[in-house]
Amino acid sequence: MVREWLKGVGVKTLFITPGSPWENDYVESFNGKLADELLEREVFYTLYEAKVLIERWRVQYNTIRPHGALGYRPLAPEAIFAAKAGSAALRPPQQPIEHLVGLTNRLV
Repeated sequence: MVREWLKGVGVKTLFITPGSPWENDYVESFNGKLADELLEREVFYTLYEAKVLIERWRVQYNTIRPHGALGYRPLAPEAIFAAKAGSAALRPPQQPIEHLVGLTNRLV
């Protein structure tokens, strides 16, 4: 179905010869970095631990780590959105801070 759709929109596919990883340098580069920076440095004792550490590495790789091909900028830097008027981020606290300080002194 995908091949038919591509043919219908006039797109030609580019196939990689089986056993020729050098034809897909982007994937090979990523696989090497994943192995060097994560997989060869960690011992995963549980599946959950592997999921957490791999996700943490993925976020760092995409949003923080500088990439030379992009002028040493991250692939997808995290966006900072302005708060909308009336949102909780712009509202003043409901009670003055002195009230909270007094409360903590009574708890100690």
